[in-house]
Amino acid sequence: MDNDRRDSQEHILFLLKTKGPLTAQALAERLGITAMGVRQHLKRLTQDGLVDHRDERSGVGRPARHWSLTSRGHARFPDSHGELTVALLDSVRRVFGAKGLDKLISARTQETAAHYRECLEGQATIEGRLAGLAELRSAEGYMAEWHAEEEGTFLFIENHCPVCAAARICQGLCRSELEVFREALGKDWHIERCEHLLDGARRCCYRVSAA
Repeated sequence: MDNDRRDSQEHILFLLKTKGPLTAQALAERLGITAMGVRQHLKRLTQDGLVDHRDERSGVGRPARHWSLTSRGHARFPDSHGELTVALLDSVRRVFGAKGLDKLISARTQETAAHYRECLEGQATIEGRLAGLAELRSAEGYMAEWHAEEEGTFLFIENHCPVCAAARICQGLCRSELEVFREALGKDWHIERCEHLLDGARRCCYRVSAA
């Protein structure tokens, strides 16, 4: 029973991480358990400081309670060696200067773009390339997914940033990420960032449209 309870709570954290704020009823439907059961899990997660709620009114009736992760809850999803990465970037900047750091990031960008192009070489459609890119990024810890929009555009979403601490002190990492995506998807497609974790959004999101 303890393992089942722990698994359910971890699933709740995962859903709040990837889907954003959700009501207890929405969580119950996704988990296949009762709303009462979800509320019991949320009570425990609240006591642990992992989730919090906000009541939102929509029309008449009682306001809906939406649950989301706290900063402690977000911290449950790993930042890949964040402190070490920050320290290394800081050392590179001090020893080699800003130009040296930019050169390092540029080299890493080219290597990553080449790797992605090689992996996606057999994908002829944009849907295939987006699916392949999401798989590559998810393997690196970004919890990536993509969705088609009605107007013929696509959203590429990263629900987690495993290098967030480093990105906060080095904006070049975010710029290089955008360059890598453009290389991976090809010249026929335009990609722009429409949500940014560092600007206060809960995730990074990119809109992909025909160039």
